[in-house]
Amino acid sequence: MANRAAPALPLREGDREELARITRSSSVRAGLAQRARIVLAAADGEANERIAVRVGVSKVTVLAWRARYAARGMAGLHDEPRSGRPRRIDHRAIVSATLRPPPKRYGVTHWSSRLLGRHLGIGNRTVATAWREYGVQPWRTETFKFSTDPELVAKVTDVVGLYLAPPENAIVLCVDEKSQIQALDRTAPMLPMQPGLPERRTHDYRRHGTSTLFAALEIATGKVTGACKPRHRHQEFLAFLKQVARAYPEDLDLHGRPVQLHLVMDNYAAHKRVEVRDWLSANPRIQVHFTPTSGSWLNLVEVWFGIIERQAIHRGSFGSVRDLNAKIRAFIDGWNDRCHPFVWTKTADEILNKANRQPTSNTVH
Repeated sequence: MANRAAPALPLREGDREELARITRSSSVRAGLAQRARIVLAAADGEANERIAVRVGVSKVTVLAWRARYAARGMAGLHDEPRSGRPRRIDHRAIVSATLRPPPKRYGVTHWSSRLLGRHLGIGNRTVATAWREYGVQPWRTETFKFSTDPELVAKVTDVVGLYLAPPENAIVLCVDEKSQIQALDRTAPMLPMQPGLPERRTHDYRRHGTSTLFAALEIATGKVTGACKPRHRHQEFLAFLKQVARAYPEDLDLHGRPVQLHLVMDNYAAHKRVEVRDWLSANPRIQVHFTPTSGSWLNLVEVWFGIIERQAIHRGSFGSVRDLNAKIRAFIDGWNDRCHPFVWTKTADEILNKANRQPTSNTVH
């Protein structure tokens, strides 16, 4: 019978998570990701013919990788050594040289395949093959930041606890500001997208000033309360807090208790001014939860700031700050018509375990 589902392929313990990670990764080879998708679909009991059509391979290929995984597990998904004459150059030596800083006489910060090949007296393609085999990418760099907050554990646990298990008689709002939004106006009209051509715009632009967007994201619904201000001092922040309090009036829940507002915000100086603290003390139904120092990524409104940047600001052209503010407000109105909840998934323990400082191979500084 065509498309009859084959018996589900049993997975070894922990392999499903690893296979899913491979399919999501942007750094693994495409062939390995394709094999991972085949095995995952086979584990779900999907018919071999359907897997072949969906993944874009033949049925024979699906059967081959099913058999390889069944026999050898995850190791069976990797390429086997190819036939040919024995390798004469030790790839481990190439990688070892790559991990050492280049000599000062070269005046470079990291190796290129051609420079290392010339340095070792081998071809640059051999260097590139060794790098690919060991996953070494000297041209890439990433950043990291350690939080030095002495209350890191308590603050992470507090904020994540609000996300995962918010109080019954409370509304959780993530509050922050996106400052220095530039009103940039292109010097020529944008050329619209066409079949085979992306939208195009001039490289040069005119600046018309900046604006600051204050926003409060309700995590249960995704609704946003926003305001555009010319500056981002404590005066503007306090005015926005009062706007949020008016947007969420002091109602009673089903048990007759006043609904509390829990605000998640970072440690920016304007958030801790005495005027702000005095106003919060006079409004006890509003409770503040600070994210750790260098931990503003815990604030879910940062996700929404990324959305408005990509969808309304980055590719926009604004003739004035007033025009910029109007389009920001239009986006907020449209967003609130189609908003959705923001769901946090990581537990505090998972975050803290990942945040632990990892040992490095080079301790000489």
